[in-house]
Amino acid sequence: MDSKKRSATEAEGSKERGLAHIWQAGSLSITPERLLGWGGKTVVQAALGVKHGVLLTEDGEVYSFGTLPWKSEPMEVCPANPILENALAGHHVVTVATGSFHSGAVTEGGAVYMWGENSAGQCAVANQHHVPEPNPVSISDSETSPLIAVRILQLACGEKHTLALSISREIWAWGTGCQLGLITTTFPVTKPQKVEHLAGRVVLQVACGAFHSLALVQCLPSQDLKPVPERCSQCSQLLITMTDKEDHVIISDSHCCPLGVTLSEAQAESHTSTVISPSIEPLESQGEAFESTSVEAGLPTAPDLHVAHAQTTSGSAISSQQNILGTTEATSERDALSRPDTQAVNEHLCALSDRSVREDSESCEKPLPSQPLVEEADPNPHSPPTTSTSALNSLVVSCASAVGVRVAATYEAGALSLKKVMNFYSTAPCETGAQVNSSCIGPEGLKDSREEQVKQESMQGKKSSSLVDIREEESEGGSRRLSLPGLLSQVSPRLLRKAARVKTRTVVLTPTYSGEADALLPSLRTEVWTWGKGKEGQLGHGDVLPRLQPLCVKCLDGKEVIHLEAGDYHSLALTAKSQVYSWGANVFGQLGHSDFPTTIPRLAKISSEHGVWSVAAGQDYSLFLVDTEDFQPALYYSGRQDPAEGDSFPGSPRGAKTPVLLSWSKLGYINRVTAGKDSCMALVDKNIMGYIASLHELATTERRFYAKLSNIKSQILRPLLSLENLGTVTAAQLLQEVASRLSKLCYLTGQHGASLSSFLQGTKDAGNLVILKHASLFLDSYTEYCTSITNFLVMGGFQLLAKPAIDFLNKNQELLQDLSEVNDENTQLMEILNTLFFLPIRRLHNYAKVLLKLATCFEVVSSHM
Repeated sequence: MDSKKRSATEAEGSKERGLAHIWQAGSLSITPERLLGWGGKTVVQAALGVKHGVLLTEDGEVYSFGTLPWKSEPMEVCPANPILENALAGHHVVTVATGSFHSGAVTEGGAVYMWGENSAGQCAVANQHHVPEPNPVSISDSETSPLIAVRILQLACGEKHTLALSISREIWAWGTGCQLGLITTTFPVTKPQKVEHLAGRVVLQVACGAFHSLALVQCLPSQDLKPVPERCSQCSQLLITMTDKEDHVIISDSHCCPLGVTLSEAQAESHTSTVISPSIEPLESQGEAFESTSVEAGLPTAPDLHVAHAQTTSGSAISSQQNILGTTEATSERDALSRPDTQAVNEHLCALSDRSVREDSESCEKPLPSQPLVEEADPNPHSPPTTSTSALNSLVVSCASAVGVRVAATYEAGALSLKKVMNFYSTAPCETGAQVNSSCIGPEGLKDSREEQVKQESMQGKKSSSLVDIREEESEGGSRRLSLPGLLSQVSPRLLRKAARVKTRTVVLTPTYSGEADALLPSLRTEVWTWGKGKEGQLGHGDVLPRLQPLCVKCLDGKEVIHLEAGDYHSLALTAKSQVYSWGANVFGQLGHSDFPTTIPRLAKISSEHGVWSVAAGQDYSLFLVDTEDFQPALYYSGRQDPAEGDSFPGSPRGAKTPVLLSWSKLGYINRVTAGKDSCMALVDKNIMGYIASLHELATTERRFYAKLSNIKSQILRPLLSLENLGTVTAAQLLQEVASRLSKLCYLTGQHGASLSSFLQGTKDAGNLVILKHASLFLDSYTEYCTSITNFLVMGGFQLLAKPAIDFLNKNQELLQDLSEVNDENTQLMEILNTLFFLPIRRLHNYAKVLLKLATCFEVVSSHM
């Protein structure tokens, strides 16, 4: 095929891609109309406001349509057809956005242009009510000298504000309202200012509702996490609260500052923990013996006690004698500080041999790899440890691991309430403001005060402290005791065995930063931050308070959110597992569910069989693109519906409480949907030579494969590896290697699935497919997994596992059959397991099949081959 003929074919094909179809929101029976009259160019992005919209074509041109009252020419106020924005001629625009009554565009060079209504400064122009034509916006960083122009990647517009995401992943804001996230009370803000509260964080995406804002932020690496102080630095309220009920205690860590201000790094670093003994040397040990009576900053403090399974029995006697077991040597650069000069310590020191001291010191300095939630040792010996988990069993196991097998806690005994444990760790033995190495109470004084405190609290009756309010039977706690550092008591042999066990099977199933993959593909380790007005719960913090600065939505931690959308008063979050979380106003069912309250993210109930891969949020409705069996996306609508003919109340709109499927499959392959106030738009591709269908098949199967791998990891591997006895050391290590490689492959698959979803919404150039441009990235991951599973099977495979592991697999055989897609009920367990763990190899064959389909869409002489 010569160049002229190929160009003609491509031109003809371009007319069948990016077709814009528009329809009235709430009218479910109306077929969308093709938007015509502007040359029929390929549309790659569309954005809708209240009464207007903009279109971005493949060649970087911008067209406006609808009601445009800011235009200076009368003929352009209500144009019959979309009009070209001539002010952008010569600039290749890469993305557009619309607010309620204004629009914005970003060029290939990162420059920003704004136009439309400017009454609140949303177009970044001072003293001008309207901006008729696209006007360049100057964004410069005042912290640099000389001033450097900031390049922008993405825009988001609300009713009275605009957000811009820079190439350095920082947010800039202008306009009016608390939704800007700026520390100012002077409005409007016409000069773009940086949102300082998220400075230093990697922001991936921004979205704007009418009066609220959202940001998708990449999680900090574990080593960058900072300790959380005891009180909020803004409102001075406790970050962890305890409510004393009649027969239980409720612990809550859901503090939300009314100002929406979280702790800065400097504030977190300056916070120091309270100590409960004269000794200063930090306990970084994970050894088998607790050799020091002193409890130092390395032990948990009150803020670390999130949730507890603890209870007290009336009249139960708790002995609180000091048990001086020894001392540890410090090998850090600082000099060892002096310990209390007491006769008991000296006598015990003499009884210890030099060899035991050296061994204990070495074991104390060795880190524990099986506790991924504990951050690295802080060089400041008085800084508080990080928060671990929200269950007391994890707290007790961590404590037992830290102090060794001689001192541990029988949490199931229920001898002390969580309040007592918190008081034990948080109470300082010396007066406020006193130096740690001076004016401290000696061991005897500490012993007496602790005994008195225990006696008083033991009379308070049975207490249980847990966020889920778990109570244990009173009879189990009457005959047992709790052992904590500084207290000599009976220790549960079962817990001691668990604390002393060598955890060779522990494997982190969430891969760390993988370098090349994270640089090329979307990150799945994300957080959602929101701010602005929250009267409808659209911020997702569990209340209706406004937030002046960004605040993280805790409910979405670990959900792998990859995209955010904001309606006027509701918000949507799309995850890598093809699920949608929604929160905010739900009068018409725009959240896709009828669950209450709606002030926190809830899972939308779109389709029980298929996943969602694209969403859009309008004023009071939502749109969802869902995968289907034939790979042609289905469109669901949830929200306001216009009254139908024959309704008894034709003037009042009703809502779709459950998403409704719109039967518009004849339009073609929908690649993107956009929602405004009263209008919806879909961008559609025709299936040219099977090319579009093959791309959707690749993306759909990849998203489904990721969901399956995630289920295998969470429902099979994670509980299997948590068993106490897996079998021989060799079998455990080999299985751990398989789990580690599968987890890495799973994460890569999730990233690729998210990348393909974005690819379908772009120009769809086959040469830009990551799996083709960076094939080695996928081949290396699959090779590593195939090697690990082969080694495991060659050495005996699942037959080497111990009886508890086999019993677990037998109990979940139905789940294994479902995951492995084995339909024969008579299939043996080992055969099912082999089929399940060979699914990635089958996926390689599926890759080859789909890529071959794509190859047949091009001529041999094509540049894409």
